[in-house]
Amino acid sequence: MQWVDRQNWLGYAAALALTGCGMVDGRSDSQPRLSAPVSAALSDVVSDTPVKIGDPYRVNGVTYTPLDDPAYDETGYASWYGEERSGNTTANGEPFRPLAIAAAHRTLPLPSYVEVTALDTGRTILVRVNDRGPFAGNRVIDLSRGAAEQLGVSGAGMAGVRVRRVNPSEPEKGQLRSGMRVPARMDTPETVLAELRKRLPAVAAPVSTPAAAPTPEPIAATPTPSVKPPVRPIPAVNTPSPAPIKVEKPLSSAVKASPQASARPILVQIGAYSTKQRAEDAAKRLGGVVSPAGKLWRVRTGPYANTAAARNSIEKASASGFPGARIVVND
Repeated sequence: MQWVDRQNWLGYAAALALTGCGMVDGRSDSQPRLSAPVSAALSDVVSDTPVKIGDPYRVNGVTYTPLDDPAYDETGYASWYGEERSGNTTANGEPFRPLAIAAAHRTLPLPSYVEVTALDTGRTILVRVNDRGPFAGNRVIDLSRGAAEQLGVSGAGMAGVRVRRVNPSEPEKGQLRSGMRVPARMDTPETVLAELRKRLPAVAAPVSTPAAAPTPEPIAATPTPSVKPPVRPIPAVNTPSPAPIKVEKPLSSAVKASPQASARPILVQIGAYSTKQRAEDAAKRLGGVVSPAGKLWRVRTGPYANTAAARNSIEKASASGFPGARIVVND
């Protein structure tokens, strides 16, 4: 999960037919219940007002423009936060609670409410969006650990999902603000799931050497091209190329390199994150090292003796739910 400066965040008939088949605002008492609610005390510090949209921002050379899109409906991949420590601040200034049913999104207003459907099982849950991200591969949403558990995808690094913006009842909103789960929605029928799976973008293949890109930074006054939220029908999400950044210190997972490689060390960049804790979580899962990069924290592994070894590391990272890993050859 990959992030930026938090202080700046303060269908058509066929799609409708799909929605009507199984994506309804009902509940299914047949759904299994998971762990107990987190806490009812969050209502003292969590509010749905004011709604924050935020200014355009740039990550890995791609500009994202937050937008209030009531009809937002996208199919892609979901990841989850992992073991981030409780108490960190989200992009809209709230305390992060790992077991709350929350998520991060790149462009939706903060907060927003979405229904997330696991395309493997059809299970659908209501989630509150209160953070920014993710910025790796074809991921469209980053779930908290509690949301991943309720959706049934916590055992995977990445899962195919449909994310649809909704406007739930006030009692349901209050439950999510308080850290409590709302009962799962009615399961989506297999016939609908089969159509939704066809919309999933292909996971981007590893790239041996990315093109140079500027260090991630807030948007300057000069206008830059924007990447706006997709409008139905849903297009594939392209993977942005990470910016190669010089390594300030040796990496603990280093493989002894040849004399030629030592002049231009071969590294694998797993991703860039807006908080050090998220970066440390990713590094812990992959044996990488965290280092600062402007307002972000990057995770890299290596150096490697040759590109074959680096590609092997990319394959392992992709299998672990990090499809955006790229080879970086530093000067």
